[in-house]
Amino acid sequence: MDYVLLLGGIVVLLISGKLLVMGGVELASYLKISKLVIGMTVVAFGTSAPELLVSISAALKGSPEIALGNVLGSNIANIGLVLAITALIVPIDVQKDSIRFDWPIMMFSFILLAVFMFGNRITRIEGLVLVLLLVAYIWWEIRHSRQQMADNQDEIPEPKMSVWLALVLIIIASVGLAKGADWLVDGAVGIAKKLGISPRVISITIVAIGTSLPELTASVMAAIKKQLDISVGNIIGSNIFNIFSIVGFTALIKPMSFDHRPFIMDLSALIIIGLMLGGFMIFFGKRKIKRTEALIMLIFYVAYIVSLYYIKF
Repeated sequence: MDYVLLLGGIVVLLISGKLLVMGGVELASYLKISKLVIGMTVVAFGTSAPELLVSISAALKGSPEIALGNVLGSNIANIGLVLAITALIVPIDVQKDSIRFDWPIMMFSFILLAVFMFGNRITRIEGLVLVLLLVAYIWWEIRHSRQQMADNQDEIPEPKMSVWLALVLIIIASVGLAKGADWLVDGAVGIAKKLGISPRVISITIVAIGTSLPELTASVMAAIKKQLDISVGNIIGSNIFNIFSIVGFTALIKPMSFDHRPFIMDLSALIIIGLMLGGFMIFFGKRKIKRTEALIMLIFYVAYIVSLYYIKF
């Protein structure tokens, strides 16, 4: 039954996340919001909604290890799995802004999360700090993007469905996200207890990869079709959004108390693969993630995942 809950939760989360993006984009079109703002707000929130709801549900149910493991695992998977597999298929160009702005902010978010976690508790004040940083980051990204697009007027997309249908999709998606998160957390905790595996390991592997499936599937399909709409900046932005929004909002709703020692390995892996990405972008790849570098990151990710089941804390 636990496996059914886990798989059912993942499926419901994936479908609900997609419906939320569809409904949100249509509603934003009726409100005359530009594609740029939609991408930075509605779509960004929609694609992070599964992780957010899982983390909040886990924290409320007294399993902060799953909440934090989900965030750490998703961020590591974004670089070592999603970006690496995509670059193995088609090498990815790196924009200058990713090196000058996005990557340093991402590394700052990694280190800030580590500092907060080493206190064995993430308080509401720390959650508020992360949420305020999220607001500042979104504001800066929108302002920066508008400056870049000053010569090209950002058109307002035309709605493709009625406003009522958009609202219905958002409501259905919200209910689905909440229920799917509950099922996934219950299933993950149950499986961890039966197998004698810590909830942290389950969340970093099965839960994190499960909630990252949309990004992985979309990226791989785009690479196969030679329609590469993924960029290093998108992956880095997603990682920043995950820490500032998911950990921030979760801690605001329910402060998390935990033992930081089991997470030292995960935080180390997160910072190492972040530095690895920076090194490949700046020193080795020369603004391009090549297949060799992608393979190294993928091997690191696989080794890290395998080690979770053999190294006990």
